Amino acid sequence: MIESILLPSFIIFAAILGYVLHFLTKSGSVTAIGIGLLICYGIGMKGLIILGIFFASSSLWSVYRRKDKMVAEEKHEKGSRRDYQQVLANGGMAALISILYGFFQTDSLLIAFCVFIATSNSDTWASEIGILSKKRPYSVRTFSVVERGTSGAVSLLGTMAAVMGALVIAITSYVLFHLELSELWVIFIFGFLGNVIDTFLGAYVQAVYMCSSCGVETEKVSHCQRRTSLIRGRTFFNNDVVNFISGFAPAIAILLMH
Repeated sequence: MIESILLPSFIIFAAILGYVLHFLTKSGSVTAIGIGLLICYGIGMKGLIILGIFFASSSLWSVYRRKDKMVAEEKHEKGSRRDYQQVLANGGMAALISILYGFFQTDSLLIAFCVFIATSNSDTWASEIGILSKKRPYSVRTFSVVERGTSGAVSLLGTMAAVMGALVIAITSYVLFHLELSELWVIFIFGFLGNVIDTFLGAYVQAVYMCSSCGVETEKVSHCQRRTSLIRGRTFFNNDVVNFISGFAPAIAILLMH
């Protein structure tokens, strides 16, 4: 009874705190409450802990050395403050899987949930830490050196961050849910694989535009108060869609394998 009151209160408090600290927009905060409540219903406190580790760590990495990231982030569609679309892209599938787990209680659904969060964590750590690399990254599409913050680009620092991001969620899941060691490795490998999928989608299909005023390549549809021009990719595939697919694919693969 106490838990049924405390958990929703904690979720609401955390979402409001995220808004106050400028980690979430108003819409992002409301959406985070909804996702948190669904995970609370389906998986409970342990699911919220895993979600909380992702949200807290990704938020802290997003503000770490913020000034050093400002130039590179001109390429990004949105800033570090997450709106409802970003929250849904990184947590919507996890909420759906949680509801299904609440009904069916199968191991495959639990692993799929952990894999989805591991993918989101891996991708976010790669982006937020990799952008600080002293060496410019390489595009997986052209194999050439590109500017920091370019979608579909990789660096050694970003790759190591992606590995650690997936591993943190895998180890946490292993401890909280008393999983088998083999399941830890599945969460880690598929979580990192989701980041790899994100990288290739970013390189080959994600929409990239050019500003006619300053000439910068960006994910934004408007820059320098002008509409930008699509130079590659598909308009439908913005960063939120790419993030969702990269988490959805390995999570569904887990369900199909069981």
